[in-house]
Amino acid sequence: MRLMQPFHTLTNQIFDYVNLPHGLTHTTDLNQTDNKLDALITPSGGWGALIAVQGNMRKQQALTRAPITLLDLNQPFGTKCPSCAFPNGKKKPINFCENGAKATAFETTKKTVTADFFAKYTVTELLAQSDYFLENQGRLTEPMQYNAATDKYEPIEWEAAYQLIASHLNRLDDPNEAVFYTSGRASNEASFLYQLFTKCYGTNNMPDCSNMCHEASSVGLKDSIGLGKATIVMDDFEHCDSVWSFGHNPGTNHPRMLETLANVAERGGKIIVINPLKERGLTRFQDPKRPSQMLTNGS
Repeated sequence: MRLMQPFHTLTNQIFDYVNLPHGLTHTTDLNQTDNKLDALITPSGGWGALIAVQGNMRKQQALTRAPITLLDLNQPFGTKCPSCAFPNGKKKPINFCENGAKATAFETTKKTVTADFFAKYTVTELLAQSDYFLENQGRLTEPMQYNAATDKYEPIEWEAAYQLIASHLNRLDDPNEAVFYTSGRASNEASFLYQLFTKCYGTNNMPDCSNMCHEASSVGLKDSIGLGKATIVMDDFEHCDSVWSFGHNPGTNHPRMLETLANVAERGGKIIVINPLKERGLTRFQDPKRPSQMLTNGS
């Protein structure tokens, strides 16, 4: 659940969850009768992906908003996909994957979470819910403050929220005692204003979720190959003879990569995957952007 406010309202973007409990990562009962998975006989992507995307947009009440945003997604000078950090690349009529489309549906949702929701549930009860359940409730419409006595979030006025934030920051002896943590899914505009505010305050302590996620791999890569980040660019895939994939799941976590891998395979390149999970997307992928595959059930 995130705050529904324009990015130019700087404080709203920066301090959605200051001094409030977080880390809601428990799961709910999904009413599963067993853990058996049926064998998949259809290709990954294709019509199944389109149906899933349409269903997700409908659930988020974003059938009008989301498609408009998707046309601009990952285009040069367009909107950055909130799902992953895959490069924009060249301009294409459609330049996103199923995961990106679903993430966009959540970003453009019309669902809202009012004070009535928080009056109904304690934080302890919310901790028992899954991340999916929490995000599926929609966007926050007003600032909320945690009340330890009731174990609930309670609405407060914007001016009170600003004063609360300022009181905490002004009590610090040094600006470097503050850490301004944010989401890697924030827009470029919001991120620019956020870092501007942080630097004006007097510090550059600005980690985000992407930084935290990749810190371990950055250290490990530097010890292994001498550099803490990737040593290739996207154009390299157009010229390489083989691609080795290990330590990640492109068929599941970032399927936008599958188009690039399919192009490598079509021109005779070899793709070697080291993974105990045999991803369907890496064995048979039907590109929804290719009418010939969609009409013939090809892959």
